[in-house]
Parts: sequence; structure tokens; C-alpha cells
Amino acid sequence: MADTEGTQEVHNYHLDTPVKSRPFHLKGCHALDWGMQNRLANIFDAVSGKTVMLAVDHGYFMGPTTGLERMDVTIVPLLAHADTLMCTRGILRSTMPATFNRGVVLRASGGPSILKELSDEEIAMDIEDAIRLNASAMAVQVFIGGEFETRSVHNMTRLVDIGNRYGMPILGVTAVGKQLVRDAKYMRLASRICAELGASYVKTYYVAEGFETVTASCPVPIVIAGGKKLPELEALRMAYNAIRQGAAGVDMGRNIFQADAPAAMILAVRKVVHEGFRPEEAFTYYNSLKAKG
Repeated sequence: MADTEGTQEVHNYHLDTPVKSRPFHLKGCHALDWGMQNRLANIFDAVSGKTVMLAVDHGYFMGPTTGLERMDVTIVPLLAHADTLMCTRGILRSTMPATFNRGVVLRASGGPSILKELSDEEIAMDIEDAIRLNASAMAVQVFIGGEFETRSVHNMTRLVDIGNRYGMPILGVTAVGKQLVRDAKYMRLASRICAELGASYVKTYYVAEGFETVTASCPVPIVIAGGKKLPELEALRMAYNAIRQGAAGVDMGRNIFQADAPAAMILAVRKVVHEGFRPEEAFTYYNSLKAKG
């Protein structure tokens, strides 16, 4: 029991100071529960409102793709520079150090490999395991226009319902099949459907024409997928244009871990996303770090 002797009777209730209630800084997320906002705050930087997600979940359908053959060698050294790690629970447990204390987004859908029809996914993990692993969000692929569109949408809505129950944000990942055109019209459709059905934020592809209409018509934050490997300057231009046109961050994988100098590349991407570096400035910064080895 606390010692009550010497307790002061003078109190300062700051009667002349209005009560402060800070709104949550992420677009469309002000009405979420505290726990969900707190998890999203582990993903999006509180100062810039943006995120650099390091995506290394490719192995769930591609196996040991180039750059991810030995993730303990190629990926672990990059963790210090990532706001968020996007991976599978198997890789998190087997390879990633428990000292990593930033956001983890777990791939929650899966099933077919690159040898099969990719849209035929199911929910591949239980939310209790995500909570056990201290995840900040769960990611589910949504194949708008794909052969198994309805199933993939239902995967997401089931996760949203469970996520709302436990305070777990759900990232809706818009997947583009080979038969679908990657244009603003499609990205608006896919991103809006994910948001309408409850995704806390959306991952989609950047398109050169009209991307600002994709971010404007989506009521929750959008992060862009890095996509296929590009020359470093082109990847930095893509990140810069996406941020300038309303994206809340990037989720890059191959454009970082397949770069000539992966650590230099993720640091250059951070300069673009968080500090507003122009692509040429960031590329010069990248080359200077690369030269230092």
C-alpha cells in the first residue's frame, strides 16, 4: 500500500488548458479502435505518415526466388532500414530475429503455386497465430476480375470480420492477372472494392496515367507494390511519383533485394518516401552509398 504520509493536497488540474484529443493521422482510419490504430502506427511513420514496407513474401507461391535463397544473409541486414516487414509466418519464425521491433505484416492467404491458377487462394493462417507473432496487420490477396474473384473477396471479408474482433488491420492486396489491363480504371475498381469491404489499407500497383484518381477515390491509405525489377533510377521515380500522387508508402521487394546494392537502395527509397527527395537526388545518394560498399 502506498505511503500516504507527506501527500500534498495541492493539485493542478490545468483548468485553463483545453483537453487535447489528437486525431489519428491516417486517412480513413480515425474511427478504428485504439488497438487497430496502434498496430497501424507500427507500420506508418508518425511524422511523415508514410511507410517503407520491405516485401519478402514471394516464397509463398514462388519458392526461393532470386534474392531470397538465403534470407538470413540477404534480408536480415536490411531490417534496420524498413518501417515494416511483409513476410510469411514460416519465414518470420525460422529466420527473422525477434529483436526486430517494427511492424510485421503477415501474408495470410495462399494455396496455389506459380504452377497453378493463382487466384484460387484460401485463408492460410489463423488470426490467433498472427496475434501470437505480434503482427501489426494481415495481408490477403484479392483477385478482382480473376477466375476465383468471389472466393478471394470472401477471404478478405472473413479476415476483416475476424480482424475487427481482435483489433487486427487487414491489408487488401489487389492482384492483377495476365488477362487484365493494369490501368487506372482497373486499379480504382479493385482498390475501392477492398476499402468498401473493410480493408484498413490497400496495396496496389502504380500506373503512369491517372494514379492520382486511384488514391483520391480510395478512402483508406494506399501503398504501391514494387512489382518487377526495374533499374534503380526508374524504381525511385516510380516511388516518387506515387507519393506525389497520394500514396501513403511503398511495399517494395525485388526492387530492393535484387538491386546491385540492396542496403543503399532501401535507404534511397526512404529518402524519397519520408523526406521528399527527388528521384535524381535519391539516385545520387544511392550511388554514393554503393561506392562506399
